[in-house]
Amino acid sequence: MKNRSKCLFIATALATIYVIYLISYFFGTTASSEGAEAVGGAIATVLVLPHIVMFLIGVVFGWIGVIAKKAWAALVGAILYAVGTFFFLAYFMFGVPILVLAFVGYSNQKRLNKANS
Repeated sequence: MKNRSKCLFIATALATIYVIYLISYFFGTTASSEGAEAVGGAIATVLVLPHIVMFLIGVVFGWIGVIAKKAWAALVGAILYAVGTFFFLAYFMFGVPILVLAFVGYSNQKRLNKANS
C-alpha cells in the first residue's frame, strides 16, 4: 500500500461492496418473486439501474486508480459515483460518503504521485 491513497482504497472497497449488495438485492428479489410483486420489483430495478451502472463503472475506474496508482482513474471513478448518486437520490446516504472519500482519495493520490516524481 506504499504510495497509494488509503482513502481511495477504502472508497473503492466500500463502493464494490455496495454494488454487490445492490445487484444481489434488486436482481435476486426480482428473480424469486411472481405476479404483481415481480412487476413491482422489475419497475424498481429499472429505476435503480442507472445508479447501479454508474457505480459499477466507477468501481472499475476506482480499482484502476488504486492498483495502477493513476489519479485520473480515481477522478473518473469519483465523478461516476457523484453522477450515480444524482441518478437515484433516494440512496444518497450511501453514495455521498463513498463519493467524498473518492474525491479525497483522488486528491491524495495526485499528491503522492507528484511527490514521487
